[in-house]
Amino acid sequence: MLFAAGPAAWADEASPGRLTIAAVGDIMIGTEYPENRLPSDDAANYFADVRPWLVDADVTFGNLEGVLADEGEPGKKCSNPAACYRFRMPTRYAQRFVDAGFDVLSLANNHARDFGEEGRTTTMRVLNGAGILHTGRVGTVASFEKNGLTIAVIGYAVTRNSNMMLDYRFAERTIRGLSADHDIVIVAFHGGAEGADYTHVSFGEEEYYGEPRGDVVRFSRMAVDAGADLVLGHGPHVVRAMERYNDRLIAYSLGNFATAFGISISGLKGVAPILVATLDADGRFVEGEIVSTVQRRPHHVLPDAGGRALREIRRLSMADFGEPGLAFLDDGRLLPAERAPVARRTDFGPDDNPGDDGPIVCKEDWLWLVESTVKAPGAAALGPEPGSAAWQRLVGEKLGVPAADVREPVSPAWCERIDRRVSPYRYPGD
Repeated sequence: MLFAAGPAAWADEASPGRLTIAAVGDIMIGTEYPENRLPSDDAANYFADVRPWLVDADVTFGNLEGVLADEGEPGKKCSNPAACYRFRMPTRYAQRFVDAGFDVLSLANNHARDFGEEGRTTTMRVLNGAGILHTGRVGTVASFEKNGLTIAVIGYAVTRNSNMMLDYRFAERTIRGLSADHDIVIVAFHGGAEGADYTHVSFGEEEYYGEPRGDVVRFSRMAVDAGADLVLGHGPHVVRAMERYNDRLIAYSLGNFATAFGISISGLKGVAPILVATLDADGRFVEGEIVSTVQRRPHHVLPDAGGRALREIRRLSMADFGEPGLAFLDDGRLLPAERAPVARRTDFGPDDNPGDDGPIVCKEDWLWLVESTVKAPGAAALGPEPGSAAWQRLVGEKLGVPAADVREPVSPAWCERIDRRVSPYRYPGD
C-alpha cells in the first residue's frame, strides 16, 4: 500500500528541538458567488478522511484560494465571464479549517483578491477571529512559537499587493532578516505555469497567458541560501518535483488539495500530497512522509490507495534533478539521500532579470501608481518630478519598498526593484 495507514508514530507527541509540519496546496471548499455552490453537508466533513495527518503535526499549512466573506462585490473583472472564477466562502467556514487542524493559511495567490483588497482584509479579520495565522499581503508574516522554537511563515505570489515573488533581491533581504530573528523560517510561494503540461520545473522564468510566474528554482534556492528552512510551492494545480537543497526541503508544487468547485480535478489535477516534514532545531530536513490524496466530488478529499501523488512526485524529482537528495519509499516515507553539492547559479543578467540586455530605466508612467500626484492619464504631474527622491518615496510607499533604497539621482537598482513590483499590475487577470 502506497499511503500510510495513519499518522506516523513520531507525531503522537512533540519532540523537543524538532518541528513537524504538515503542508498542503490549494484549498477552496465551495463558493456562494455567483450562486450557491457549497458542499451538500456544508463542508462539515470535507477534511474528515485526511484529518488525522493534519491535526497531529506541530504546524499545519495550506494555501487558501478565495475569500472568507458573507457579502461583497467582486474586485476581479473578467473579459470572458464564462471562464471567470471568483470564490467566496462563507465566514462560518473558518471553523472548518480550525476543526481540520490548520494553523497557518497563505493569502498570497490570485484568488485571495477575487473580491478586491477589501475581500482579503475581511478574510484576514475572519482568520484572526478563528485563531488561524495568515501571510500573503505585502509586509505580512506569520510569526509564532512552537516546541520552544520561534517560527516565521511568509507567503509570496506574483499578484499585486502581495509579498512579491518576482522581486528576488528584496525577497532575499526579507528572508535573511526573518532568519536572523527566528529559529525556523518557512517560505511559501504561488508561482509557476499552470496545468498538466507544466509538471516539470523549467529552470528559468515561467509565464502563463503572458503573466510572469517567476523562476521557481531560482526563487526557492535563493530563499534557502537566505535562511529559509522549508520552501512550499503551489499554483500550477498539479504536483511538481521535490529536492533537498543544502539540507533543506523544497516542494515545488503541492497541487490541488481540496477544491470543491470551479477548479478542474481531472487526471493529475485531482491528486495531491499531504507533505509531512520533520525539521531539527537548526531547520535541517530529518524525515518526512508523502500521504497521497485524491479528490472525489462530491465525496471531498480521500487517501489515495493508488499512491499517485507519491509516484508522480518521485518521477518528476528524478527527471528534473537526477539526484534530488531524497529517497521516496513505497510506504510514503521521505528520507534524506546522498547528493552531490549543487553549484549556485550566477548566469543572471546585470539587472538581475534574465533575458534583458541592461539595467531597467525608471519609467515616468509609474506615476499612475500614485494617483494623487496625477491630474489625468498623460497630463502633467501635480506632484513631485518623476525620478526625484520625493517621487521615489511615493512610488515606494505604494509598493512597500523601503525608503532606505531611495536616492537622488535615482539608481538603476531601484528601478529594477520597482519594475519587478509593477509588472503584475500590467496584467488584469489576477
